[in-house]
Amino acid sequence: MSILGVILAGGQARRMDGIDKCRLKIGDNTILDIVVNCLSLQLETIVLNANGDPERFSDLEIDVIPDTIQGHVGPLAGILSGMRFAEKNGFTSILTVASDTPFFPLDLLTKLLDEGSKETPLISIAATKQNNKLIRHPTFGLWSVSLADDLEENIHAGVKKIVLWADKHSAKTILFPTLKNDPFFNINTHSDLVEAQQRIGAF
Repeated sequence: MSILGVILAGGQARRMDGIDKCRLKIGDNTILDIVVNCLSLQLETIVLNANGDPERFSDLEIDVIPDTIQGHVGPLAGILSGMRFAEKNGFTSILTVASDTPFFPLDLLTKLLDEGSKETPLISIAATKQNNKLIRHPTFGLWSVSLADDLEENIHAGVKKIVLWADKHSAKTILFPTLKNDPFFNINTHSDLVEAQQRIGAF
C-alpha cells in the first residue's frame, strides 16, 4: 500500500483576523506548520488541498492542490482532489487530516491501518468517546483511491457529508484515546486559539 498524506484546508479557506486560519501562530509555529510536521513524521509525501492563490503557501515545500470540483462543496471535494492527485502519482490510498487540528495523534496512520484486522477496509475513520458517546472525526481518515469515481458521482448527486458517503462503503471506525485532552481539538475561534497556545505552553 502506497499512501499519500492530504491536508484539508477547506474549500473556502476560513479566515481569522484577515489571514488563513491555519496560518495563525501557536507558540513559535503556525497551526499549519505543526500539522505538516506531525504528518511528515508519518508519511513521506504530503499535499495541501486549498483553493485560491496557491502562492500564499509558497513557503511550504509541498504541492498545493485545489478542489477538482468547483462550488465549495465541503471536505468531500478535498478528499476527491487528494484521490485524483494520488491516482496520477501512483498512490493507492490517502490519509487525510484537517489543517486546523494541530494535536492529532502521531500514531494516526498506524491505528487507521488497523493491521491486526483480517480485512483491509476501503475507509477507516478516526473517533473518540466523550461521556460514553462515540464522536467520529471524518476529516481524519484513510481512503482507498479506488473509490474516487464513486465519490465524484456522489458529490455531483448532492452528497456533502463525509459520513453519509463513507458509511455507504462500510467505513471502519477506529477509536483513539482522549487521555487528558482531545487529540482532535480544532481551532475555530479566538478562545480555541488561546486554549491551543496554553496546551503548547504546557509541553
